[in-house]
Amino acid sequence: MDTENATTKAAVQEKYGAVARQVTEQRKAAGCNPALGCCDPITRNLYGDAEKQAVPEDAVLASLGCGNPTALIDLRPGETVLDLGSGGGIDVLLSARRVGPTGKAYGLDMTDDMLALARENQKKSGLENVEFLKGEIENIPLPDNSVDVILSNCVINLSVDKDRVLAEAFRVLKPGGRFAVSDVVVRGEVADEVRQSMLLWVGCIAGALKEQEYRAKLEAAGFTDVSLEPVREYNIEDARQFLTEAGIDVDRIAPQVDGKFMSAFIRATKPAVAA
Repeated sequence: MDTENATTKAAVQEKYGAVARQVTEQRKAAGCNPALGCCDPITRNLYGDAEKQAVPEDAVLASLGCGNPTALIDLRPGETVLDLGSGGGIDVLLSARRVGPTGKAYGLDMTDDMLALARENQKKSGLENVEFLKGEIENIPLPDNSVDVILSNCVINLSVDKDRVLAEAFRVLKPGGRFAVSDVVVRGEVADEVRQSMLLWVGCIAGALKEQEYRAKLEAAGFTDVSLEPVREYNIEDARQFLTEAGIDVDRIAPQVDGKFMSAFIRATKPAVAA
């Protein structure tokens, strides 16, 4: 692993570990604590009241996603679901309820504190068709052709090797399996200052791909039926706080940032028959 990869991985682990520890130790709304470099407003108002009531409160507090992939994909009873970068487990637990006792929901995370919190949330939920795995999304610890649906919620953009992530997702999906993730994507060019800021990378923004790049990488991995559906667009005022905290002159770069970032729901399919 090169120095950039190792530094990014360590920063991501520290940031998300801090969120998990805060939820566990202080029972505060960790996802909205500016001291943690949170992604709000990206993480704000993603789940409905019924969804929040269906999972332990701590799963909601530890959620730092940019969408709600479980609400946008048709999960069927008996299916096997994998959430890449599962955090406190909210999307895993919601998926487990939808696939039912004959199905299975896996969560994959590399952060020990998040895994501990997720397993605690699973116990509170009473769900038995759930398993949280430790590992990296670039090296998924599951066999080939073993999963019906892959979910992820604003995590793939954090990886510095997205090609590897998508290749691994393709590998573990069954033929005909579905890729259904929420992620931050970029329209057009972005200022170098944003790309180079580790705070923004860890905070969900600086590692984001352009729309066409995301599509091309999915197709290169073997996926078909690729689509990107915008869910939220972020303007300069949404970005002002975290750009300012990163030491960036917001007003100067506003034209290069405003309207460039959006959360999107990204769908793709592994062909039912190998090409």
